[in-house]
Amino acid sequence: MELDDIKKLIKKYEPGHTEFVIKADIAERYYRNEADILFRKEKEEDEKPLRNADNRIPRNFHGLIVNQKASYAFTAPPLFDVGSTSSNKQITEVLGDEYAKNCMELCVNAANTSVGWVHYWETEKGFEWAVVDSRQIIPVWNKSLKKRLSGVFRVYPEIDEETGDNYTIYEYWNETECQAFRRRTGDGLEQLQIYDMFIEPTMGEMVSQYQHKSEEVPFIPFFNNNINTDDLKNIKPLIDVYDKVYSGFINDLDDIQELIFVLSGYGGTELDGFLQDLKRYKTIKLDEDAEHPGVSTLNIEIPIEARNSILEATRKAIFEQGQGFDPQPENFGNQSGEALKFMYSLLEMKTGLMETEFRLGLSKLIRAICRYKNIECGNITQTWTRTCIKNDTELANICKNSVGIVSRLTILKAHPLVEDATQELKQLEKEEKEELQKQEEYMSAFGNKSNQEQDKTKDGGVNEE
Repeated sequence: MELDDIKKLIKKYEPGHTEFVIKADIAERYYRNEADILFRKEKEEDEKPLRNADNRIPRNFHGLIVNQKASYAFTAPPLFDVGSTSSNKQITEVLGDEYAKNCMELCVNAANTSVGWVHYWETEKGFEWAVVDSRQIIPVWNKSLKKRLSGVFRVYPEIDEETGDNYTIYEYWNETECQAFRRRTGDGLEQLQIYDMFIEPTMGEMVSQYQHKSEEVPFIPFFNNNINTDDLKNIKPLIDVYDKVYSGFINDLDDIQELIFVLSGYGGTELDGFLQDLKRYKTIKLDEDAEHPGVSTLNIEIPIEARNSILEATRKAIFEQGQGFDPQPENFGNQSGEALKFMYSLLEMKTGLMETEFRLGLSKLIRAICRYKNIECGNITQTWTRTCIKNDTELANICKNSVGIVSRLTILKAHPLVEDATQELKQLEKEEKEELQKQEEYMSAFGNKSNQEQDKTKDGGVNEE
């Protein structure tokens, strides 16, 4: 694509991406427990003379709810089946040891920015893939009803090693190639230049274009839900209210520790002298000529019940709007399996919406691996496993009562103590064979002994005759 065409695309899509990055930065900040209350305007000294404390205590509700969803969906990452055991093994090897970690990172990125991105490419070592920071990606969608990618800008900062200048790099990927451009930070779009950043494999020269063999744009989106929104949008106002009320409560506790003395007819001239006399002599000098001399104290009253009610209602609303699982100890007790499932209902609903979108992205990734490995790939079966609190005793009893009704493999898959049902089945068969062998050895030894006794009886009978 020509340089002028690239400039037109950047001019068209970059302004909207800037707004996307601002929202993503806010969500990322809340995920790291850096809420708005930490950055509010400081109090003026004369603004509220009776209020000195300025505690700012954020509560990381957003981080907790996002981590709940990531752990619930991806502690046990999805499994794939393309219809061949050998093919499944090859796919697992390509996905690598970081597969589970990358799934977690995708989930967190999608929750904070509304979409996670995976980039894949081919090297001399083989097929590679990685999770890309969503703030670096500017997608270019076509106008078809199925909304497919026609191109992707990957935008990120870089420091020139020779000059030390800061640059913004633009990589534009389409179905056949990648083109690289850059401009110095602070310069306008008109100063955008072609950037030689790739090594040409044949001649070893630096070039600005890279030909890939992916047959499609090698970027895969993983949307957070069906309406493409992040997880902070619904709960940010509630988190800000909770932080404000809670921090204000702590401020009041700090302020009421300081008694305010009301002096009438004080005989001294300096307030420091009043405090020194009170501390040293336990007495206060008053002016006898004053009309009503005396000393009194003023305390700040805290509406504890009202604030507790607000905090409790706000906390409940945060987990309802955020569709999370409130980990309050009083919510557990001796709950049955069905009751625990009900407590996870909101989290399951939110995770289900994400799973629908992630299934599409994971299928595209698997098909890209199959193309690289020359594996025939028809239908892809995905198996997702939820990780949550369960009533193990109830599950074990269900498995016990299911013996003879369903297969042993199905029972082992559902048993809370079994992690690998296939391996456990092999171990059971091995133990049964060993036990059977011991019984046969015992019976064989017992049978030989009986035969010897019978032979002795027969021999004795013959001798008696």
